[in-house]
Amino acid sequence: MSRIVMKFGGTSVANLECIRNVALRVKKEVDQGNQVSVFVSAMAGTTDKLVGWVEEISPLHDAREYDTVVSAGEQITSGLLALALQDIGVPARSWLGWQVPFKTNQAHSAAQVEEIEIEGLTERLIEGTVCVIAGFQGISIDNRITTLGRGGSDTSAVALAAAIGANRCDIYTDVEGVFTADPRIVPSAQKLEKVTYEEMLEMASLGAKVLQTRSVVMAMNHKVRVQVLSSFTDKPGTLLIDEDEIVENKIVSGITYAKNEAQVMLVGVKNNPGIASDVFKGLANENINVDMIIQNETEGGRKTDITFTVAENDAAKAEKILNEADNIDFKKLITDMNVAKISVIGVGMRSHSGVAATMFETLADRGINIQVISTSEIKISVLIEAAYTELAVRSLHTAYGLDSK
Repeated sequence: MSRIVMKFGGTSVANLECIRNVALRVKKEVDQGNQVSVFVSAMAGTTDKLVGWVEEISPLHDAREYDTVVSAGEQITSGLLALALQDIGVPARSWLGWQVPFKTNQAHSAAQVEEIEIEGLTERLIEGTVCVIAGFQGISIDNRITTLGRGGSDTSAVALAAAIGANRCDIYTDVEGVFTADPRIVPSAQKLEKVTYEEMLEMASLGAKVLQTRSVVMAMNHKVRVQVLSSFTDKPGTLLIDEDEIVENKIVSGITYAKNEAQVMLVGVKNNPGIASDVFKGLANENINVDMIIQNETEGGRKTDITFTVAENDAAKAEKILNEADNIDFKKLITDMNVAKISVIGVGMRSHSGVAATMFETLADRGINIQVISTSEIKISVLIEAAYTELAVRSLHTAYGLDSK
């Protein structure tokens, strides 16, 4: 007997027919004698609709009430799936985040899981009941519903898998696994049989929408074996594993892109000690994540230009914070939304040279100008004009020999 955690995304539970199909998949695991917990997202489009209602009725809304509204989608899906399972003879009950409970901090709409009380749930698993849990949500110390951010159902599933010592956490999506690039842009992209936690973390944080970044971090920290599968086929998926389980590392495993980036440039900042700290502390205090950063001295060191990227939907907020900051003196602020981040990722880059040169040469040959560069041990990211996104991804995919044979 194994303990299996299954998670189904919004497209997997998009309508009643899809929910019935999910119930049949869950039944297969139960029929093998496994103890099964299932996490569900809201039905496709539901969360966007709920968010839209919140923003329409209160643009500057209370984050606590926002969480109350947007968590409703998962409640509906969990109840429907429990009913669908019961209808085919599988004992099942639904659980909301507060009923488990998933205890979180008070960072509404971006809460962190701090503790999961698993006793009641594990009792039901031992009895043979399938626990259908509303993903994406928890409860704070002051008994308010919290949500974990978009894609938070992945994190919920991995967190429970770690807490109950699950043998595997299966994440079902609308794709067959993790690919070397987005197949919609690169038809020759290949599905990866295995990918390391580190590679998946970079892919998730750099534009690949297969898994939420926080869920990958949690899986890596707790050594949870995660498998990415399609809800619509029975083909093998992609398994996330430790690097030492990979027999031979590819130099480059994948190419990702992200168009939801904005470039912010502070021009002519007075170059005082601690100025960078002042700039980024103000953004951090408002939970704005900063990614790529470049700082260049000008006017003989008296001034400096600071360029960085933020999520596109944080750009206006970042502008407001910087314009209102009393301790930051600059000539002008320029925001460019017409950019895309292209990244080359692979653990094999640690031991091979020339990866950056290939990237820069390939883009230059296509007439694509690089605006910002960021690197780590296993990735190289560049910021380019958004219009060249698809050309850049396809060209780099070919340059690194990732096209399917």
